[in-house]
Amino acid sequence: MFLRIEPLPRGTGFEFVDEVKGGTIPNQFIPAVEKGVRQVLEHGAIAGYQMQDVRVIVYDGKYHPVDSKEIAFVSAGKKAFLDAITKARPQILEPIVNLDVYVPDAHMGDVTGGLAGKRARINGTDSLRGGEIIIKAQVPLAEVADYQTELKAMTGGQGRYAIEFSHYEPVPSQVQKQLTDAYKPKVEED
Repeated sequence: MFLRIEPLPRGTGFEFVDEVKGGTIPNQFIPAVEKGVRQVLEHGAIAGYQMQDVRVIVYDGKYHPVDSKEIAFVSAGKKAFLDAITKARPQILEPIVNLDVYVPDAHMGDVTGGLAGKRARINGTDSLRGGEIIIKAQVPLAEVADYQTELKAMTGGQGRYAIEFSHYEPVPSQVQKQLTDAYKPKVEED
């Protein structure tokens, strides 16, 4: 099975293209190849996360009139796609959120320092009434999973925050390596 993969613009989804010439793979087996590719898309290839925004083009393969069965083409499509992905240097994307943190101004330094340690980008601060400030930042969602407890401890229960999804960004290379390394032993066990 021979596949070519291409990235698509973010948010495009998945495209499967049949460019097989000369019947090297009979038409009835092409959906089985796509099924194998879709299994990898759903379960992930490098860290167990769903994949998206990719075009997969099947352009060649082999067929045996007696031994070729649908399940063999599902498996071949899966293996060929996994092989192509590992050669393509894929990126893991993470959700980035807009974070508005409301705290008494006396705690501004502690909160901005804490956010800096969470890979946050501080976009600015504004003064509010009553000595309160708002700190506006963008931060990876994974970094603020337990932020409520942390903010409460930092501000003596006087801080609060609002969070809203913003966009996806590639994870830093060291984080991608950690995620990939953690996923490999699980895959090898299966």
